[in-house]
Amino acid sequence: FFFSVFNRKTGEPPLINGWIPYLGKALIFRKDAFKFLLDQQKKLGDIFTVHIAGRYITFIMDPFQYIYVIRNSKQLEFHEFADKMASKTFDYPALSKGKFPDLKENLHRIYQYLQGKPLDIISDHMMKNLQDIFEWKCSQATDWETEKMYKFCCSVMFEASFVTLYGRVPAADGHKVISEIRDKFIKFDASFPYLAANIPIELLGATKKVRKELIHHFLLQNMTKWLGGSKVVQARQDIFEKYELLGDYDKAAHHFAFLWASVGNTIPATFWAMYYLLRHPEALAAVRDEIDHLLQSTGQKRGPTYNIHLTREQLDNLVYLESALNESLRMCSSSMNIRISQEDFVLKLEGNQEVGLRKGDWIALYPQILHMDPEVYEDPKEYKFDRYIENGKKKTTFYKGGRKLKYFLMPFGSGISMCPGRFLAMNEMKMFLFLLLAHFDVELVENKAVRLDNSRMGLGILLPDVDITFRYKLRS
Repeated sequence: FFFSVFNRKTGEPPLINGWIPYLGKALIFRKDAFKFLLDQQKKLGDIFTVHIAGRYITFIMDPFQYIYVIRNSKQLEFHEFADKMASKTFDYPALSKGKFPDLKENLHRIYQYLQGKPLDIISDHMMKNLQDIFEWKCSQATDWETEKMYKFCCSVMFEASFVTLYGRVPAADGHKVISEIRDKFIKFDASFPYLAANIPIELLGATKKVRKELIHHFLLQNMTKWLGGSKVVQARQDIFEKYELLGDYDKAAHHFAFLWASVGNTIPATFWAMYYLLRHPEALAAVRDEIDHLLQSTGQKRGPTYNIHLTREQLDNLVYLESALNESLRMCSSSMNIRISQEDFVLKLEGNQEVGLRKGDWIALYPQILHMDPEVYEDPKEYKFDRYIENGKKKTTFYKGGRKLKYFLMPFGSGISMCPGRFLAMNEMKMFLFLLLAHFDVELVENKAVRLDNSRMGLGILLPDVDITFRYKLRS
């Protein structure tokens, strides 16, 4: 290690520079960010700066200090960074260029459609669309049906989400059209980590062509043919129409970005929730019991011809289902919460600590370290489906060093960068698991361990390194 101490001002944290010009520690960080950060924490304490690909990123490792970063949203900004990255990745003009006054704020306002009463409406539509797909799966499954699990989760969640948000494709081959969009989406998604790392799309094979084809699906003349789309997408369309400088292709690119935001992390998160349940029979039995009990107590029948209806309250009260889902999110999420310093300033932390920051410096929280901290979570590498339950109720108090933590589970980011679709995403995953376990007997066919693929470290939910075969049949 070459620790660079020159040019550091008083109050600035120790700098890990690396010896490769420009790249700094980028390669070692990309290989295993989690291990790298833990190693640095042991050497340098809870605050240090790492030079990664031309950027100076200051990591705050102590979860008790997170609040001071999250609270300082005026000096530590996120939206401009997110806008730059998204506009490059999804090929639309950056919102912060001043050409589109208030567009960012107007789009942000639309997220009210993903909360409260409107959330109930969109969740009901998602439930109905999931049931249609499961009913179709039921009609195929006369005996045991064998499929690859990631592929299964991807096909069900992608189609249900697409139809819920954008509407049905009325053509006779509607299924086929959505499958084609999904296949292109998977190809694009495989290049997402490289685009996020600022690698030019021209170097990524067919990605540019695939992205263009995907965006074309969302041109107005195509979207107007789809039936029964959501209020949130309609509201976005209405806003785009007010901006004459926004071209048809740009509007379509925004719609495509919204689709990616809706399913890019939900699909792998659904996979992990299902995988861990099937790997742990006691977890599967507890969650299934809870589901059966709810259906019995509400007088609803399970089976392909019956429509199951769940209120938000009923979904929220499935404590075992939620705990199992939270536990898989704890184990598979790896998001880096980034803020950018808008000025030279001193960030004041707990215990009279101060961090000197320069304008343009990045500050990062890395919650995966918290999620795998043995002080917070006993045996953190073990899946414990009831980790978030205490005396039959939701457990929301976790401690580190005898002190209660404000933040203990952060799969959806934090503060101003928190995912606005998180409530819908949780509902969708719960409904998927609910219907799967209500309708089918499900079991793994292969006994191989599936591991996390680290190529998306820092970008959200990690993908599995391999797919795994499972089988399902109608419950008797």
